[in-house]
Amino acid sequence: MKIHFIGIGGIGLSALAKFLHNDGHKISGSDIKQTEITNDLATNFDAKITIPHHEDAVEGVDRIIYSAAVRPNNPEYQKAKASGIELLSRKEALKFILGKKEVYAVGGAHGKSTTSAMLASIIPESNALIGAISKAFGSNVRNYPNNKVVFEADESDESFLNSNPYLAIVTNVEPEHMEYYEYDEERFYNAYRNFLSLATVRVINAEDEFLASLEMDSIKLYPSKDIKNIEFVLVNGEPHTKFELLDLGAFEVFGFGNHIALDAALAILGALELGEALEDIRKNILNYKGIKKRFDIVQNQEKCVVIDDYGHHPTEIKVTMESLQSYKKLRQFTQLNVIWQPHKYSRTMDNLQGFVECFKGVDELVILPIWSAGELEIPIDLKGAFSRYKLLMADSVTKEDGIVKVLKDGHVIREYSDGLITAFGAGDITYQIRGEA
Repeated sequence: MKIHFIGIGGIGLSALAKFLHNDGHKISGSDIKQTEITNDLATNFDAKITIPHHEDAVEGVDRIIYSAAVRPNNPEYQKAKASGIELLSRKEALKFILGKKEVYAVGGAHGKSTTSAMLASIIPESNALIGAISKAFGSNVRNYPNNKVVFEADESDESFLNSNPYLAIVTNVEPEHMEYYEYDEERFYNAYRNFLSLATVRVINAEDEFLASLEMDSIKLYPSKDIKNIEFVLVNGEPHTKFELLDLGAFEVFGFGNHIALDAALAILGALELGEALEDIRKNILNYKGIKKRFDIVQNQEKCVVIDDYGHHPTEIKVTMESLQSYKKLRQFTQLNVIWQPHKYSRTMDNLQGFVECFKGVDELVILPIWSAGELEIPIDLKGAFSRYKLLMADSVTKEDGIVKVLKDGHVIREYSDGLITAFGAGDITYQIRGEA
């Protein structure tokens, strides 16, 4: 089929496009701006890319898949509607993409990208559809000529209910994306109940309050007693976590933190249930090299390390801050400076106090303008809310010749050339901190 994607530059929709291309379909797509994702699709997947959206882009296509950010006034959406072309949301499209596959789905509020990428490394000849770039295979998609698919399952719009899970792993559950659920917590928790009930095999973090309350057969991980002797070590300056799991012996995995051991343990238990051999699991998990934008070391110099992290919720940031403090100590740095680009007005407002608390221990905090992600602006007094910190309100950052530069009104107001510098956010901060914006 000829399948067109409106919003193809997003990490989730681009993964589906690549996956369907490798299944033999002809793909095309559009977005509001050119990015490395759209360039990759054009170069390596023979996709015709239209920038920006234009109604002519849908001429001659059989089916259209559109991202959650696409509004009904989009010119391609309107043209498709008028022309009778089949229109599917990303959520609806999952039914025909995954419906006949053996899907190993990983869900949860935090850690699902990491756990998915770990599981894909543990099961080396599996297809993978992940909401982040796995550094082990340099993409958010991996293809093999078989039916097995490691899939990062998204709860933000209940699309995980269309993922046809054979195995379901859930890392934790925390109310998020509540605007979709109309701020109805019961509806939110029911979505997770329904997702788990779809699976034949379930693996859960049984110390999560909600997951512990479920009465369904599951492989239960109790991290505080099942994971022992956690140790953080440097391997060529990069972070690794060693730990022991149940009576299965010792494991080592890329990354720093108790949460890394937790994610790895869930992936290991899931793989064991799928019949993978223990020693193969122990060896293959070493192939995991982290994921782009999660504790992603973009500069590793003796006196200056720069890290890009996708964390955009207080819980995620707090956990990563703990890992950063451990890393700072091992590297013997004296400074930890953080640059934060808040993501969405609604998320910033809903979790403001959590954000204020989660940066505890930072030496200097730089706050950039809120990345709207298409939302209407809401005035939020971030300068006042974060007054307890040594604070810089800035417009943007960049990196040149190993130095991170902070800009305000077109002028450089701060330069960081030593210590540990970390950027948090899910907007274009990832390009800024790399000096690519």
